[in-house]
Amino acid sequence: MPDRDGSADTLPYDALLLVSFGGPEKPDDVMPFLENVTRGRGIPRERLADVAHHYDGFGGRSPINDQCRELLAALRVELDGRGLDVPLYWGNRNWDPFLGPEVERIVADGHRRVVAVLTSAYPSYSSCRQYRENLFDAFDPQAASGVTVDKIRHYSDHPGFVAASVDATQAALDELGEPGERARLVFVTHSIPTAMAAAAGPQPKSPEGGYVDWHLAVAEAVTREVGRLRGRTYDFDLVYCSRSGPPSQPWLEPDVNDHLRALDAAGVPGVVLVPIGFVSDHMEVIYDLDTEAVETARELGLPLARAATAGTHPAFVSALVDLVLERAAAARGEEPARPVVEGTPVGWYDCEPDCCTNLRDPGRRALCQRVPQPA
Repeated sequence: MPDRDGSADTLPYDALLLVSFGGPEKPDDVMPFLENVTRGRGIPRERLADVAHHYDGFGGRSPINDQCRELLAALRVELDGRGLDVPLYWGNRNWDPFLGPEVERIVADGHRRVVAVLTSAYPSYSSCRQYRENLFDAFDPQAASGVTVDKIRHYSDHPGFVAASVDATQAALDELGEPGERARLVFVTHSIPTAMAAAAGPQPKSPEGGYVDWHLAVAEAVTREVGRLRGRTYDFDLVYCSRSGPPSQPWLEPDVNDHLRALDAAGVPGVVLVPIGFVSDHMEVIYDLDTEAVETARELGLPLARAATAGTHPAFVSALVDLVLERAAAARGEEPARPVVEGTPVGWYDCEPDCCTNLRDPGRRALCQRVPQPA
């Protein structure tokens, strides 16, 4: 393992890998990117073409890769500020830079123990296990060289992630002005099939599954803290965006646009959309919320402001580094503190084999998974 003066706290890890979803960076990338994302799901090309038009108003480019670059730069500053010179790498699941070539570069650079930071904060198949399957695809060809990877735990209920959402919600309420004092907080995340949601997350969990449970817990924590800071009580809801399945398949509801109409009909004076399901402002935020939902609110005459995602908020960046150091301490056999907000669970480093099941291919292998002990 390469020597790194001043970086003992990250040992045994000698490299940090940021793992993200990826996104197109020019118009010619859009359709190949969407085909990568949906491969094996039988989605008609006509539907992909409809989604591809979402990128037209943004120059055929998703902001997600640029935001990963910004997050990498912020992580570098935070690590350097703590005297931690662990090298940073970045690989995507669905577009350049792909995970496979980046892992090859890690190995060629001489690193053998890697800690992965996923830009996805919650348990579910699409937000956890699918990332771990892609990690298997990237790292398994390198197994003979002795390279291994661990991941930080699910972190949506880490105080740093929640603090970023609290600050963003406060700013959005201020933006609304007078309606902000009586506004409804509407927390938004990506919809997924209800069967996937029910299979998500460790026990104990509700019949709706850990994906929903964790989002509700984070929404409650943000609402509670915002109310404390502003000296009043706010009501909140959890809603969904970006449904992509066939009408015959149940997905999580309500849709954000339907819910805005219902709130307007109920006389709610204003709404703050809080995209707690997303780490950064990628397409599901800038199109589904900033374009479609904003247009719905405008048609209704409903005052609306959208809170920022965590992005490079200092509390979030600091939390990610804390989570890396926590994971390193656990890998050394220590018992580090695992902070979460009040009343929420501690995420897993290694997931149970039956957690967040791959419903289409249950036998597909994934990394960062607990090995069952013999009976």
